Amino acid sequence: MPHAYHEGQQVRKPEEINAYLVGGGIASLAAAVHLIQDAKVPASQIHILESGPLPGGSMDGAGIAETGYILRSGRMLNFSYLCTYELLSKVPSLKDSAKTVKQELDEFNAIPDNKTNAHARLIAKGEKGPEIVDVSHMGLNTKERADLLRVAAETEKQLGTKRINECFTKEFFDTKFWYMWDTMFAFQPWHSAVEFKRYLHRFIQEFPRINSLTGVDRTSYNQYDSIILPIETYLKAQGVQFLYDIKVNSLSFYPGPAITVSEIHFASSKTGATGVIHVEAHDLVFLTLGSMTACSSLGTNATPPEPLPAAEEALTAPDGAWQLWSSLANPSLNPHSSAFGNPANFYTRIPESNWLSFTVTLKTPEFLEKLEVVTGNKAGTGALVTFKDSNWLMSIVVPHQPHFLNQPENVQVFWGYGLFPDKVGNIIQKPMSECTGAEILQELLGHLNFPEQPTLENAITIPCMMPYITAQFLTRKHGDRPEVVPKGSTNLALMGQFVEIPKDTVFTVEYSVRCAQVAVHELMGTKEKPKDIYMGEHNVKVLVEALRMLLT
Repeated sequence: MPHAYHEGQQVRKPEEINAYLVGGGIASLAAAVHLIQDAKVPASQIHILESGPLPGGSMDGAGIAETGYILRSGRMLNFSYLCTYELLSKVPSLKDSAKTVKQELDEFNAIPDNKTNAHARLIAKGEKGPEIVDVSHMGLNTKERADLLRVAAETEKQLGTKRINECFTKEFFDTKFWYMWDTMFAFQPWHSAVEFKRYLHRFIQEFPRINSLTGVDRTSYNQYDSIILPIETYLKAQGVQFLYDIKVNSLSFYPGPAITVSEIHFASSKTGATGVIHVEAHDLVFLTLGSMTACSSLGTNATPPEPLPAAEEALTAPDGAWQLWSSLANPSLNPHSSAFGNPANFYTRIPESNWLSFTVTLKTPEFLEKLEVVTGNKAGTGALVTFKDSNWLMSIVVPHQPHFLNQPENVQVFWGYGLFPDKVGNIIQKPMSECTGAEILQELLGHLNFPEQPTLENAITIPCMMPYITAQFLTRKHGDRPEVVPKGSTNLALMGQFVEIPKDTVFTVEYSVRCAQVAVHELMGTKEKPKDIYMGEHNVKVLVEALRMLLT
C-alpha cells in the first residue's frame, strides 16, 4: 500500500498527487526517478514540461557523421558524486537491463585501457614545437600557498562578493596550479571567491592528482547517450508523461501567505498557442531555474556563431528559463517575489560568463594518431589537454571512441573550448568568437605544429558560443540564489544550478541531482534523505596528501 507523507499539517497521499516538472534537464529527470522509487508517486501522474524537442537540458549531444556532431560541453564524474551515483544505481542500462547505469559506468572505468591518466595536462609553446609541461609540482611560491590556505579558511561571509583576483596577486594566475584548476573547472579570475573556496574544500581529494586527472570517471559514450537517454527510456517505460515544445511563462499562486502554486501558464514553442494547467494544493511543482545554455549559438565549419546577445535578450530566449525566473522574482508580478532570488545578477553579466566550445568530427585518423604520439595518451585516457600559451586558453578533450551511439567506425570525435573567446588567436589573427569552425581547427593544428592537411579538409568543426555557461560562478550576495524549497512553500521546489545548496559546488551534475533529491525529500517527507556532501578534508589521509601536493 502507498504511504501517506506529511508536509507540515498536510497529509500527502502519493496516489492522489500530480507532479509537474518544469524543464527537462537532469534535475527534473532525477526528481522523477526519486518521486517514483522513493515517494511512490504513480509514474503516470508525473508530467515533465520541456520547451525543446528533447530532454537533457545542458547535458546534450547530437548530430550525424555527415554533417558533424555537436557537444556543447562535457562533465567530469567523480566518486564523490554520491547523489549522482545513487541516481544512476536506480536506472537500468540501455545495453543490458539486468545492469544499472552505475554498474555499466563502473565496468567501463575498470577496464585498464579506459582509465584516465593524463601525460600531457599542460602543453606549452617550445622553440621546436609543442612541449609537455612538467606538472609534478604546482609552481606555487610561499605567498601563493598562504593565500590559498587563507581563502580556504575564510568564511563565506568574510569573502562576500570578492572576486578570485581580489584574493591573489597577478602572478598567481600564471602558475601551473591555476592553469590546471581553472581549465578543469572553468573558473575565471573575476569569478566568485566564495565558489572558488567551495571547490577547494569540495575537491581537496583531487589535489594530489590534479596533474593527471586520475580521479575522473568517464561514461562509455557522451553523457546524453550514457546518462540522459537511459533515464528518459526508464521514465517513459514507467509511464511518465513527457510534454515537449511547452514553454512555461508564469505561475499563479493561491491567495494567502503560503507559497502554493495554483496554475501553470504555458505556450507552445511551435505555434504560440497558450494554455493553463490547474494545480491542486496537494499537487507538486518542481521548477528548474535559469539556464547555462540559453541563447547558445552554433556556427558551422564555414561560419562563426552569432555575436553575443544583449543582456535583455535572455528574457526573450526560446527556452523561457530566464524570463520565467524573472517573472517570479518581480514584486509587481508575484507577491512572494522575495523568496525567488535575483536572476538579473546572473543573466546581465555576459562578458563575465561566456565562453566558446567546439566539436570536431574527423573523417581521417591522422590527427588523433599524431596527438597520441605528442601526448602519450590514447583516446579516452588523457582527459583534458590545455594549451597554456594559447591566447584563447584553449583546451581539448579526446574521449574514448566511438563517442556517439550512431558514430561510424571510421569517424572520430573530440571537443574543446576556449575560456577567452574575445582574444585574438596566436595563429588566426582574430577573436575566437569571430572564427569559423575550420579556423578554430587551424588554430589548434598550429599550436600542435601539425600539418593542416589532410586533417582540415576531412574535418567538420562546429563552434558554439554560450553566453551564460559560467553564470553560476559569478559573484553574488546572500539571497541572490533562492532555497530549494523556499520558506513558506507548500507545493513548489526550485532546482538547477542557480538555487542555494550550502557547501556544494555549482557547475556539476551532482548539484542538479542533489537539489532534486532535496526537493523530493522535503516536499514528500520521504525516509530517504540525500547523502551528506562528500568532504575529503574530514579524511586525515586525504588532507595530508593534499597538503603534500600543495607544498611540493
